[in-house]
Amino acid sequence: MPEVTFRLRWPDGSEDNCYSPSTAIREHLKPGESYPLADFMDRALHGLDRAAQRVEAKFGFRCSSADAQAAQIKSRAAAFSPEETITCLSMT
Repeated sequence: MPEVTFRLRWPDGSEDNCYSPSTAIREHLKPGESYPLADFMDRALHGLDRAAQRVEAKFGFRCSSADAQAAQIKSRAAAFSPEETITCLSMT
């Protein structure tokens, strides 16, 4: 299953590399696009959940790395206000 690393820029200018165990995240986030916080959270969490489901369908268990990445994104996003935006810089 091809994995994807996606780089995010947070409203404070910091950047994070994030992990998805499948290309499912590409259906939800696009490189170069900025998203208001709530929209970003919906897209990122749904994409990571879909990726974890694909792993489960193939191997019989959810990807704990996808779930951990979702938790990290939730924690990080809590520091920002709803009107701020997050940018998906790249996907490899």
